[in-house]
Amino acid sequence: MRFLRSLLLFIYFIVYTMPYATACFIAFPFLNATRRYWMAVGWCRSTLFVARVLTGIRYRIEGWENLPDGPAVLLSKHQSAWETLAFPALMPRPLCYVFKRELLYVPFFGWALGMLKMVHINRKEGKNAFASVTRQGRQRMAEGAWVIMFPEGTRTPVGKQGKYKTGGPRFAIETGAPVVPIAHNAGHVWPRNSFLKYAGIVTVSIGKPIETTGLTPDEVNARVEAWIETEMRRIDPGAYRGAGDAATSSATQA
Repeated sequence: MRFLRSLLLFIYFIVYTMPYATACFIAFPFLNATRRYWMAVGWCRSTLFVARVLTGIRYRIEGWENLPDGPAVLLSKHQSAWETLAFPALMPRPLCYVFKRELLYVPFFGWALGMLKMVHINRKEGKNAFASVTRQGRQRMAEGAWVIMFPEGTRTPVGKQGKYKTGGPRFAIETGAPVVPIAHNAGHVWPRNSFLKYAGIVTVSIGKPIETTGLTPDEVNARVEAWIETEMRRIDPGAYRGAGDAATSSATQA
């Protein structure tokens, strides 16, 4: 039954995504950036609904009141593809993902992405790449959007902790924005690199904003890592049983 439900979701992606992307290509030239974004988010919302109906994947959000009424950089745990498509559908403001410029050349997905006001990084620019990201991000936040990054860089298996990189904190400091740490356990229902999807409830926990003024990227990074990893052990204790208490130790030192 699980295989059948996962297969139906896969078929949904094939049947629904290409026509939806085509509709976006047709409509986007006649829409402003904000309307383009929310039209694209319609696909994310549809997918959350279909995933719930077909596979039983639900979610709950804790700490909603911690989202600031102003510019912010969201730094989230990264376990699966679920959060990538869910966050735009759930957040009250437009989100700008920071992504590699090469993704713009992916058929349909990349083409639609290129019509949205996201933040892309061209690694061929070398040292100037970060300055370009900062410039784009500052402009997007001035327009009312939030920038979102995954500090671990890549998806980590359930119960594991990746190396937290300082790019997000450094960006937040450069733009003067606070960071909002986010923990979640989506890897249980939507495992990375897995065809099978599992019924269950994703808990998304949003932490209080961390002001970056006067802090170094390493200091901000340490606070973000300590909060996320400590919170992961609270919302998903079974996954970390016997894995040590490094996050708690880091939180104490921060």
